[in-house]
Amino acid sequence: MMAKRGFDVVVREKRSDPRINSGPDGRSINLAMSAKGINALRYVGIFDEVEHLLMPMKGRMLHLQGGQTDLQPYGQFDHEFIYSVSRLKLNHLLIDKAEKLGVRLKFCHSVEKFDDSGINFNSDRGAYVLPAESVIIADGAGSRVRKSYGHHQPIMPSEDILPHSYKELTIPANDDGGFKISKRALHIWPRGQFMLIALPNLDGDFTLTLFMPTKGNVSFDALRNKIEVEEFFEKFFPDTLDLIPNISEQFFQNPTGILGTVRCNHWHHNDQFILMGDAAHAMVPFHAQGMNSAFDDCVVFDSIVSKKLSGWKEVFQEFEKKQKKNADAIQAMALDNYIEMRDGVLDSKFALKKELSFELERRIPSHFIPRYSMVMFHKNIPYSVSYKRGEIQKEILNELTEKANKISEIDLDYAEKIVRKRLDPL
Repeated sequence: MMAKRGFDVVVREKRSDPRINSGPDGRSINLAMSAKGINALRYVGIFDEVEHLLMPMKGRMLHLQGGQTDLQPYGQFDHEFIYSVSRLKLNHLLIDKAEKLGVRLKFCHSVEKFDDSGINFNSDRGAYVLPAESVIIADGAGSRVRKSYGHHQPIMPSEDILPHSYKELTIPANDDGGFKISKRALHIWPRGQFMLIALPNLDGDFTLTLFMPTKGNVSFDALRNKIEVEEFFEKFFPDTLDLIPNISEQFFQNPTGILGTVRCNHWHHNDQFILMGDAAHAMVPFHAQGMNSAFDDCVVFDSIVSKKLSGWKEVFQEFEKKQKKNADAIQAMALDNYIEMRDGVLDSKFALKKELSFELERRIPSHFIPRYSMVMFHKNIPYSVSYKRGEIQKEILNELTEKANKISEIDLDYAEKIVRKRLDPL
């Protein structure tokens, strides 16, 4: 976007060129693309080139402890899908497109620290200092620029690490390249305090992620050897044992990742730099909005640059003012969704509330859209609006289903009146 506007853009990246060296496996949770991510790719004019990389997922396929499965659609309309996409293939395409626009890419340039002299880099050609002038800082959840502020103004960053971690595994394709389980869903094995999820890939395989407490009786720390891992999967995920070859080898070969939320009082320091994406507002992955939120940052930033304000400080201020409330909202919703995915879907009232929310959306779409649908399928509804309305809708659904076990026991005309009274039209 910046190159298209005529800026001279230089990207400095810690890792080597992923088009040459894809790096270690088991380090990244699969990406799920939804409305805001697609909108950003359309905005920049490359969605048609990305579209063939997308695997549509219509809903959550729940794998219950007893072996039963239950497909729960994400939305109720034909266009309401989310899409699994390969992080590696998407990165390759975006890097190629940027390079063709004249963006200079410097790989293996890592930030060592940030101080009064500027941004201190290390590279294969030695150390150097980059002046902190008009820099977009997108160095991820572990941003060294952000961390250099400690608890100091104006950034004042904080990190809230979940007592849960994650580990990636793989279900390979069949010998003929086919999928071992349905490719049209995001698969979830919810088990209360922990869960396993699986997302399809174009090559017929699935990327699995095990989310579980870091410490405790049922935890990553408790799985110390091959026998304990196999007994754990036999007890809680027995239907996966035939799908995952060499489960214990995969388990110990792949690293265990941490999960956390990054918050800052401010994202910029005068006109020196702006933090963007995970560097500014990393979130847990349970609403599948990390990439979508970061891409939305890019759209908002570009729209502000187009206004031709007086200088970068004003651009940075405007960007933070517009986006920070949305980042705060999606961070909160991502944490909420973790509880829903691992535990809430097992609640006896969960299906009823979902059925009721779909019925209200059909009746009065101007007033009621399920929160999940607002986030995932509506590019023009800001996260802050989805969060605020979602909290009110949650109260309404709880009240209406408190004494009901099926939708026929709910007075839908009364429900519609309640919604109109408590929620303004979208």
